Amino acid sequence: MYQEHFHLSTHPFGLTPDTRFFHALPAYREALNVLFIALQSGEGFIKITGNVGTGKTLLCRKLLNNLSAPFISAYIPNPHLTPNGLRMAIADELGIQYTVNTAEHQLLKLINTFLIEAAMQGKKPVLIIDEAQAMPIETLEALRLITNLETETQKLLQIVLFGQPELDQLLQNKVIRQLRQRITFSYALKPLSAQNVADYIQHRLRVAGANNPWLFSPWASKAIHYFSRGIPRLVNILAHKALISAYGKGSASVGLKQVYFAALDTEDTKASLRLRQFAKQASLGLFLLIIAYLGVSKMGAYEFN
Repeated sequence: MYQEHFHLSTHPFGLTPDTRFFHALPAYREALNVLFIALQSGEGFIKITGNVGTGKTLLCRKLLNNLSAPFISAYIPNPHLTPNGLRMAIADELGIQYTVNTAEHQLLKLINTFLIEAAMQGKKPVLIIDEAQAMPIETLEALRLITNLETETQKLLQIVLFGQPELDQLLQNKVIRQLRQRITFSYALKPLSAQNVADYIQHRLRVAGANNPWLFSPWASKAIHYFSRGIPRLVNILAHKALISAYGKGSASVGLKQVYFAALDTEDTKASLRLRQFAKQASLGLFLLIIAYLGVSKMGAYEFN
């Protein structure tokens, strides 16, 4: 739509977790460091949490792409499974052959045999589970039982759980307290700062082939941070809509006004209703001046309730 107008080679603000656009901002760099240190240390369970839209799946894909020998990875993106469904998914990911008539205990034995043989060959299997907050309690317990197999010196299967904060609540259940105690490394992703958002926007524009990475004015970037609350998914949505708005007006860049209207068109900014109420009582120019003032004095600290 606007790619040719802004001289872009691809869509810069898509919502799919495309690792080409991964930007090693401090939070993601720290999370990856935690993951690699924990995996190199041979820890059993590792947990990464973050609110919806904070980039967990992209981080998960980045980890998968960066894992190399001796690690072998298994990835389960939708873990809302029965205990045996989980075992089957693990077997499928690890390339373990079984039939539809394979009994549960036999399937577990096949998995255990695979893990033992992998350890003898110096390999380190890693199971990565996305959206782990969707796992039923009995499936989490089955997951713990799979990790019971270990040698005197190492775990035979390492597990990385990516999930929303609800995962922490789920892990408080007494039924799976043993699993909770086995989580030795964890990291909670936080929203991006105003400077992070500006860097994030410029990085994605560069990857998309922009001749001008400053396509968004400083005020526009500040406003995107303000309305998105530093959540990358909302940053992408607002930036995309702002580009459409600028393109529609034939503008060569994105300013505060385009971001303002993008926020009004996005329900999850949490500010939309109050913005509309305020706009009814003030001129657009006055409103934009006030938003600009907030960008200087309270951006990142002030948030609508």
